[in-house]
Amino acid sequence: MPRKEQGWVTFQTSEEERKILEEFCQNSQRTKTEILRELVRGLNQKSTPKTSNIPEVVETPTIELETIAPKKPLKVSSRNVLKGVVKRVTTGTVNSEITLEIVHKVELTSIITKVSAEELGLIEGEEAYAVIKSNDIVIAKD
Repeated sequence: MPRKEQGWVTFQTSEEERKILEEFCQNSQRTKTEILRELVRGLNQKSTPKTSNIPEVVETPTIELETIAPKKPLKVSSRNVLKGVVKRVTTGTVNSEITLEIVHKVELTSIITKVSAEELGLIEGEEAYAVIKSNDIVIAKD
């Protein structure tokens, strides 16, 4: 089957552009396809796309924990960490539903315990991280 019918897009880049893309992919632990899809989705806006619409990918966020001992950064083994903004917090009796907007109109929702949401201080408009491991999305905050 020809590539056009499969939805393939092929284009040429300079060696410098290719190196930039490959370095970005290596640093973010994401594929070229993932990066390019996000860039294309950013073009689907009514205004001129800005690079700020591309999600900031963090390899390993530092999360502070308060304990009896001094604060120590928490390292995360997950490679898929996306920075976003809390769009909705729906608090239930036991669990809370947290929705993060990663890029314009791209949202991720996770159900976490009510206690966890309170301890993280998750409120609408603040930045948080979606930590994706296997089939789970975990919410984290600086």
